[in-house]
Amino acid sequence: MARVKGGFVRARRRKRILKLAKGYFGSKHRLFKTAKEQVMKSLIYAYRDRRRNKRDFRRLWIVRINAAARLNGLSYSKFMFGLKQAGVEVNRKMLADLAVNDINAFNSLAGIAKEKVNA
Repeated sequence: MARVKGGFVRARRRKRILKLAKGYFGSKHRLFKTAKEQVMKSLIYAYRDRRRNKRDFRRLWIVRINAAARLNGLSYSKFMFGLKQAGVEVNRKMLADLAVNDINAFNSLAGIAKEKVNA
C-alpha cells in the first residue's frame, strides 16, 4: 500500500492553527506544536472568561450601588430589600448606571427603599 503524505489536509490544518496563533509571542506563533498548545489554552481561557466577565460586572455594579446607597444612609442589602418590598423591579445594571450618571434618580429610589425598610 502506498504511503500517504496528507499534503493538502495537513497544510490546511496547520494553517488554521497558525492563523489562530497570529500575534502570539516567539515560537508560539511560528512553530506548529507550540502554537497548537497555546491556541488550545487560549480557547480554554476565552470560554472561562466569558463566564467570569459576567461575574465581574455584577460585582462592579454591586460595589457602585453600595457606595451610592451608603451616601443615603442605607447598606446595600437594606437598599435592595427596600426596593423589593416597594415592588420596584430595576436590575443591578440599571441601578449602577443611575448611581453613576443620575444621582438624583438614585436618591429618589433610595428614599422609597428607606421608607419601606423603616415601615
